[in-house]
Amino acid sequence: MRHRIAGKKLSRSSGHRRALKKNLATALLENGRITTTQAKAQFVRGYAERMITLAKRGLEKAQQTGNEAAAVHARRIVASRLHNNRVLVQKVFDELAPRYAARPGGYTRMLKLGPRKGDNAPMVLLELVDAAEAE
Repeated sequence: MRHRIAGKKLSRSSGHRRALKKNLATALLENGRITTTQAKAQFVRGYAERMITLAKRGLEKAQQTGNEAAAVHARRIVASRLHNNRVLVQKVFDELAPRYAARPGGYTRMLKLGPRKGDNAPMVLLELVDAAEAE
């Protein structure tokens, strides 16, 4: 029984899961959409949305207080969770956070694509909402 057991293991060790989560989130934030299995999409969805929320809150707090230290702190947290990829962190703070400033969460959508041919795994398209309007 899986009572009160949160999260997905995906048949991987903890280090492999952590790397998979960072890599999928990086790909999603860089490209705006990824095609993956439904289980992996559900696994990474909250993590990617949390990065955008951290950026939004950091920018909002820096603007309210007039102190840029809050934005720098949030930027460092996001960087540490995205392989210290400076280009991606800049994109999250300069493009994605302002785009979703008025939106109270739910920055991604999953569209079902059907089963994968090789192993019949359910495939989905995980994409950022409003990505087509921004491009």
